[in-house]
Amino acid sequence: MVIKLNGMSHNNSYVPVLIQVRHIRDGDVVIFNRQPSLHKMSMMGHHIKVMPWSTFRLNLSVTTPYNADFDGDEMNLHVPQSVESRAEIEEIMMVPRQIVSPQANKPVMGIVQDTLLGCKKFTQRDCFMERDVMMSVLMWLSTFDGRIPQPAILKPKKLWTGKQIFSMLIPPVNLVRKSTTAPDSEPNEDFTVGDTKVRIEKGEVLSGILDKSTLGTGGGSLIHVIWLEHGHEATRNFMDSVQAVVNTWLLTHGFSIGIGDTIADQATMEHIQKTISSAKVHC
Repeated sequence: MVIKLNGMSHNNSYVPVLIQVRHIRDGDVVIFNRQPSLHKMSMMGHHIKVMPWSTFRLNLSVTTPYNADFDGDEMNLHVPQSVESRAEIEEIMMVPRQIVSPQANKPVMGIVQDTLLGCKKFTQRDCFMERDVMMSVLMWLSTFDGRIPQPAILKPKKLWTGKQIFSMLIPPVNLVRKSTTAPDSEPNEDFTVGDTKVRIEKGEVLSGILDKSTLGTGGGSLIHVIWLEHGHEATRNFMDSVQAVVNTWLLTHGFSIGIGDTIADQATMEHIQKTISSAKVHC
């Protein structure tokens, strides 16, 4: 859209007339904003994908810095009008460039909700896939080159582990970290009973369950390490691949929760009551 000065009005001032040059197209860059704009990441650059209907859609991981949820939030879209504006958005404001915040020197975006739950189940020791599921899951990997890993189990039938498939998503980085559920101390720190010691060597997941402590917004997380060692584009590709692959697998695996899962067992209830009683005594 351009503004054209169209003659003079009765009070000797120019009257601007808006002429629409073209509509936005796939691939255009825009600024997306959610108010109140509290920090730099409240306005970020996005690539457009024109879709039907009148709803703004965005990746779930991007909602955290916007502090956005899907209960009726309204957001604003700003379309740049000049080459300079587009260049500034692409080189400074784009979402992948904002993954790690200079404010706290740690990521402001991570893997969240469905994908985070899926990653935890996907990287547990008992997660095995047969060839058909493994191939359909790998179809969602954008960097898939047609080569599949050796199956972890050969007999009586070939099975692949979730850790093997997840290793195909990670760039060559090294990481040692504890899972969220790791106890304070364990007898064998290198190979834990509960599989709570995450060890990644050259992009291969050797042990550990990948959960919020590894894939979340903490400093030194996997997302932070990939950003530091391979840059923002590799980090974006990693997050995209994790969401596509793990969500596809979660559709085949399923996850449900019932009211019975929220009721604590007898031992837990006794522990809670004991804790409350001792706290009252101390008070």
